[in-house]
Amino acid sequence: MSTKSYDGMTKEERDVHDSDKRESEKKEQEALPYRWTQELSEVSIALPVPKGTRGKDLRVKIQKKFLSVALKGTEPVMEGDLCKEIKVEDSTWTIEDQSMLCIHLEKLNKMQWWENVLTHHPKIDTTKIQPENSKLSDLDGETRGMVEKMMFDQQQKQMGKPTSDEAKKAEALKKFQAAHPEMDFSQAKLN
Repeated sequence: MSTKSYDGMTKEERDVHDSDKRESEKKEQEALPYRWTQELSEVSIALPVPKGTRGKDLRVKIQKKFLSVALKGTEPVMEGDLCKEIKVEDSTWTIEDQSMLCIHLEKLNKMQWWENVLTHHPKIDTTKIQPENSKLSDLDGETRGMVEKMMFDQQQKQMGKPTSDEAKKAEALKKFQAAHPEMDFSQAKLN
C-alpha cells in the first residue's frame, strides 16, 4: 500500500485496501489452532482435540483474564492473557463428539468487541464487525423505548414531518397561544 492516508484514498482504493486487509486477517486467523466467534456478550472458541478425548484428558484453566488449554502431559495448545476480562463463574467448556473442545467465555464488558482472544494472537479489525440484527423484543424496556422513538423520529424526518420533540414543542406553543390570545406570536420560532 502507498503511504497515502486512508482518508485521502478514493473509494476504489479504500475498497482494495479493505479487501487486502480482510484477506490478510483471514489468513492470520486460519493459522490459529482454534476458531472463534463473538457476540457483544460472549466469545465462543472451538478447538479441535484428538478423537476420543474426554474431559479428564484435558487441563483447562479459565481465569478472569487468563486462559490455558492443554492435553494432560503436554504443553498447552493455547495459553495466555485474554484480550479483555471475563465472568469466570458464567464461562464454561465442553467436549463435543469427543473431538472438539468448545469454550464459552462470558464477557465482563458486554458492550465491547474483542480484537483477539489471547493478547499475543493476531488482531481483527473490530470496526468492520457487522453484528447480527437484534430484535426490539431482546432489549430492556427503557432501551426499547429509546430505540422506537429514534426510529419514529427518523421516519418522520424522511417524510418531512416533525420529530416527536418538535411536535411536543409545537403543541406547547399552540397551548400557550390559546391561553394568551392578546400576544403576537407571528415571529415565534421553535428551536
